[in-house]
Amino acid sequence: MVLQVQEGLLTTLRPRVLAATAVPAERDAVARALTGEGISVIAVGVGPARAAAHTATALAAAALAGTPYDLVVSAGIGGGFQPEAPVGSLVLADEITAADLGAETSDGFLPVTELGFGTVTHRPPDALVRDLATAAGALTGTVLTVSTVTGTAARAAQLRARHPRALAEAMEGFGVAEAAAAHHLPVLEIRAVSNPVGPRNRAAWRIGDALTALTAGFAKFAPVLESWNPHES
Repeated sequence: MVLQVQEGLLTTLRPRVLAATAVPAERDAVARALTGEGISVIAVGVGPARAAAHTATALAAAALAGTPYDLVVSAGIGGGFQPEAPVGSLVLADEITAADLGAETSDGFLPVTELGFGTVTHRPPDALVRDLATAAGALTGTVLTVSTVTGTAARAAQLRARHPRALAEAMEGFGVAEAAAAHHLPVLEIRAVSNPVGPRNRAAWRIGDALTALTAGFAKFAPVLESWNPHES
C-alpha cells in the first residue's frame, strides 16, 4: 500500500501485482481467489524460456501504457520434496533457483555462476515472504526451476544433495524471476504441491486438489499483497 497526496487529499494506492502461471487451469485457480483489481493474472506458458519471454512482454506493455507493475508472482502447482512438502501443501519460495543451469563435469555439476556467468538464484523480499507464509500457513524454502521434470528417485536424491533446502520443483519460476529482474521488480514464487518429486507416477498426482489449494492460498495471500508497500521491501 502506498500513500499519495493528490489535490490536497491523501489517497491510497494499491500495488500492482502481476501473477504469472504456466497454464490456463492455474491461471483460473488464482483468478477465482481475486476480488479486487490490484492483481492481474496471466498464463505465460510452460518452461523457463517461454515464461521469461511472455512475462517480460507483459511487464514492458504495462510500463509503456503508464501502468507499471510493482511485483511479479510466479504461481502454480508443482512437485514437492518428501516428506517436508506433502501433496496439498503450499510452498512459498525464499529462494528461486535454477537447478540445472550450468555444466556437468567429471567432478560433478557446476552452476553457471561458477563458470563466471549470470545468476542461478533470485531472492524474494524477506518481510513479504514472512507475512504471506503467516497468512496462509505456507512452507518456506527453496523452489527449484527445472527444464526436465524429475521422474526418478535417483534424480530427486541428486537435487536434494545439491539443494538441501529445496521444498518444491517447477518449470517457470526462474524464468519469471529473470523477467522481473530485467524490469528491476521484486518477485515471489508460490507452489501448491500436486505430486511428490521422484518416480513418475501420474496415477498418484492430485492436480485437482493442488489447484483447490492454490485458490485457497491466494485468497489468503491477496490481502497481504494488496496492502504491501513496495518502498519498504
